[in-house]
Amino acid sequence: MGYIKEPDGVDFIIKGKPLTDKQKSAISEFIKADKERLAKLAVRKTKARTANKSIAASKAGH
Repeated sequence: MGYIKEPDGVDFIIKGKPLTDKQKSAISEFIKADKERLAKLAVRKTKARTANKSIAASKAGH
């Protein structure tokens, strides 16, 4: 799906159905789980960078 630019003088109005409480809850849970997943990934990347720097420093010292 791509980005659609509104032509000058034209407004696109999207009227969707309101979400049910169940749908709102499902979306919130998904967002929460995804944020946790991304946070774990960031921690892993940070640990990997730190480990790589430590290895490089120990090799440079020898």
